[in-house]
Amino acid sequence: MTSIVPIAPDTGEPDDNTHPVRAIRSFVRRTGRTTAGQAKAFADVGPQFLLPYSPDLADFNAVFRRTAPTILEIGFGMGEATAHIAALMPEKNFLCCEVHTPGVGALLKRIEEQKLTNIRILQHDAVEVIDDMLPHQSLDGVHIFFPDPWHKKKHNKRRLIQAPLIAKLAARLKPGGYLHCATDWQPYAEQILEVLSGQALLKNTADASNGGYAPKPDYRPLTKFENRGIKLGHGVWDVVFVRV
Repeated sequence: MTSIVPIAPDTGEPDDNTHPVRAIRSFVRRTGRTTAGQAKAFADVGPQFLLPYSPDLADFNAVFRRTAPTILEIGFGMGEATAHIAALMPEKNFLCCEVHTPGVGALLKRIEEQKLTNIRILQHDAVEVIDDMLPHQSLDGVHIFFPDPWHKKKHNKRRLIQAPLIAKLAARLKPGGYLHCATDWQPYAEQILEVLSGQALLKNTADASNGGYAPKPDYRPLTKFENRGIKLGHGVWDVVFVRV
């Protein structure tokens, strides 16, 4: 899961790759045990599907060896939803950022088992990836599913979804491209809706009849975690905006 403190706003100008002052990174690194199967996936398919971070703009056609719409996913956890969506949409490329090594290993294992070819993984800080590797108006979509809610008020500043990051993402979406966030923490859902509504380049796809929240898109699966929460009476909120 990912989190962030306020970062420099996107001005629409090329980013300064020297990064003379770096804010806290877009994640909190957690320890975890990598299984033997995950380690084997790193060795067997990691060289093909792990994309090294570079301070240079990425060429998606070269990275994926084809021309196709590209979706960025930030913080994919153990990769269950990522693999499901990639299998459902083989015509799209999925560029996925996650720093948690067991999660990266788990997704590599799913890629191998399901014979997926349309995923590339960057095990690196998503903010630096956005700043340095993603050209403006290059993305067809962005997925941010269940980012760390940081429940305590004093920790809210660590949340990923804040105006400076959304400005960066909006600038990198193509006109008509979408930004889809989902959370099971209502106060965070309200913050996400407020932040995205405040970005002039984005427009809500949902109307006010449901409070501005979107129906769950068919492509987003119900994960085991989400199913467990629903059974306990927890809500889930989807927020989907498009670049105007």
